[in-house]
Amino acid sequence: MGKRDKVYAGKLPRVVDFVFDEHVAAVFPDMIRRSVPGYETVIALLGVIAEQHLSGDCTVYDLGCSLGASMLSVHSRITDPSVRFIGVDNSAPMLAQCRNNLQGVIDRKRFDLLHCDIRDVEVKDAGMVILNFTLQFLDPADRLGLLTRIHAGLKTGGVVVLSEKVAFQGPAEAHLQRALHDRFKAANGYSELEIAQKRAALENVMLTDSPAEHCRRLRQAGFLQVSQWFQAFNFCSFVAIK
Repeated sequence: MGKRDKVYAGKLPRVVDFVFDEHVAAVFPDMIRRSVPGYETVIALLGVIAEQHLSGDCTVYDLGCSLGASMLSVHSRITDPSVRFIGVDNSAPMLAQCRNNLQGVIDRKRFDLLHCDIRDVEVKDAGMVILNFTLQFLDPADRLGLLTRIHAGLKTGGVVVLSEKVAFQGPAEAHLQRALHDRFKAANGYSELEIAQKRAALENVMLTDSPAEHCRRLRQAGFLQVSQWFQAFNFCSFVAIK
């Protein structure tokens, strides 16, 4: 059993921008389970999506890999030893825990972990690229360029899975989805103080797009087949096939 998330449990004198530091890494499984509706379903079904699209002799990229849950899900369904894994994250504490989680499960020769900005990674021979709640932390001006480079590095028939917190343009729906998300967090034991402080911490670093904007951008990057396959409140996941 991992540690319980209490990062924002106490009243902070000043709420600073959210970072994936050692405090977050220590409680991340609990934090994301209690904060992101549908997270466990998205992770579990990545393996099913991989089975449909991976044919061997390719690389699975997990851009913003955090603790490695996405790679472990794909690995659980893909036993072909010619499928390799590359996890990328700019947080050293997250990568350290990710390495611990992968070792002993995935053959050490089949995975690499890169400590760098995902915008600096060359994607090549990719059968699958996973962006789980990662794009939302990038400068919006960089998002199309990243997806275009990913498309160029995918094999024909390769798939991108993009999961994000999303924004809604209609004020009534935006209010409803935010209220439901807050209710979800409260039901999982977060106090009003925790919810408010974390929202303030994320305000300047998580910039969300609408589902329509995500689909439009993926098509602009070159993907001909784009589908939204999952939604839980204001969290969605999309598949895009080359």
